[in-house]
Amino acid sequence: MNSDGVTIRDIAEAAGVSIGTVSRALKNQRGLSDETRRQVREVARNLGYDPGRLRSAKARRLLFMVHRHHSSFSLNPFFSQVMHGVEEACREFGVVPTVLSAGPADPVRQLLRLHEPDALMAAGYFEAEVVDLLRAMDLPLALVDFWMPGCRAVNPDNAQGGYLATQHLLAQGYRRIAYLAGSLAHFSIRERERGYRRALFEAGVLADPDLEVVAPPGLDTSAGAEAAMRELLKLRPRPDAVFAYNDMAALAAIRVCQAAGLRVPQDIAFVGFDDIAAAGYGTMGLTTMRVDKEALGRTGVEMVMRGDDMPQDIVQPVELVVRDSSCSPR
Repeated sequence: MNSDGVTIRDIAEAAGVSIGTVSRALKNQRGLSDETRRQVREVARNLGYDPGRLRSAKARRLLFMVHRHHSSFSLNPFFSQVMHGVEEACREFGVVPTVLSAGPADPVRQLLRLHEPDALMAAGYFEAEVVDLLRAMDLPLALVDFWMPGCRAVNPDNAQGGYLATQHLLAQGYRRIAYLAGSLAHFSIRERERGYRRALFEAGVLADPDLEVVAPPGLDTSAGAEAAMRELLKLRPRPDAVFAYNDMAALAAIRVCQAAGLRVPQDIAFVGFDDIAAAGYGTMGLTTMRVDKEALGRTGVEMVMRGDDMPQDIVQPVELVVRDSSCSPR
């Protein structure tokens, strides 16, 4: 049979099920056993049917996923601004967005079916097994602020941002520049570290492994950054500047330094990443790399809705925003 002429009726007859069962199986909707779903999809593949034909006319629900670790938008404002961009783009495409926070310990497959999405977006870090499950849904999928082989993804230019942040501190005269990182399982954190190291190398500054610290696992961003900063302050000589993997970490580290009697930037300078609203608050602004977070969300929606008309990988530029926290060395 010519695959172009295969219909869901043909699949239903070959699989010995109803047309409604075929429709639900191809769209990963709830109400079917995994065995029935696998059987229908296998028959469809054998007949050469493209599930995209069914989805393309009915892409009306988009599921925006964040890891349970990032699910408090009040504590992690980065993803709340990404979500604003998602909402704007969904209105333009006539799509209804819903939000799901989940981690590997959650029944992700069942949660996905409750939402009955036609397209998926995953923002920030997810474990490989969760991404594999999303890919197995056979729905349009885009990763935002994350990357895995074979997936559509949109990211800020993390490596260039790390390079520019470190280069800025070097240009101000700082030499013992620390990198305060979160878990290196995160793609963005690894890329920012790569830019940090490249800037040091090009400046002829020997990288000191003691100046690269990772926040202890199991803590939230602020608590982890505070613990990592306390370790940096034990060094002799201590760092004269810190590039933190994001603004929340930078602000937490600054509080530790100020509590220890250090002046910022006279005794120790700071640069963050993301340019969240809090970076510009208070008596001292935080130098940071500005990320267009809403553009990340909008682009992610465009990637899942337009499919092959969009590039597989999109990297968006970042901008250095200089404020008081890095103005001049001692």
